[in-house]
Parts: sequence; C-alpha cells; structure tokens
Amino acid sequence: MEFALVLPVVALVLLAAVEVVVVARTRVELLSAAREGARVAATTPDPARAVDAVIGALSAPLAESARVSVTRPGVVGRPALVVVTVLHRLAPFLLGGIQLEVSARAVMRVER
Repeated sequence: MEFALVLPVVALVLLAAVEVVVVARTRVELLSAAREGARVAATTPDPARAVDAVIGALSAPLAESARVSVTRPGVVGRPALVVVTVLHRLAPFLLGGIQLEVSARAVMRVER
C-alpha cells in the first residue's frame, strides 16, 4: 500500500531531475555556440559569419529552432555581443508542453 502511494511522487521527482539535466545540457550547448559566434564576430566584420558559426556549433535539433542575435560595433575594442535563444518544451506528454526559453550570451571585444 505504501509503495502505491510513494510511486507517483518518486516518478515525478525522477522526471523533474531528468528535465533539469536536459535544460542544463541545452544551456551549456548554447553557451558554447554563443562563445564560438562571439569569437567570429570579434575577428570578422560580417555578422552573418558569426550566425553561421553559432548554427554550425549547435546540434541539429537546436540549430533548427535557434534564434541568433549578433551586435557588432565597427570600432576596435568595443564589445561584440552574441545571444542564442531556443524554446524548450518541458515534459510535453505530462505537462502539455509548457515552453521554457533557454538562452545564452557571449561578449568579446572587437579585434579588427
């Protein structure tokens, strides 16, 4: 009897733990891609090349849904900013697909 009462709670805790891990992994991947884009934005004047670098650094499912923003001033020494955002669905089969916006940003100084 106690097992039947505790089982749903244990299942929800495990599901929540898995979702936290998935969101954290997504955030780490977005941060890595944003840094790659910031490196390119700091060294080349074309923001499209920075966007391509971000998309190339992401896995296929994230690359399809990612929104990338690149702000690059033309003055050497000023910061170039890259922001990457994706929408992540939390447990679509259980919560009806609540969406969470996961984003990462990276800043590097313009070199040329």
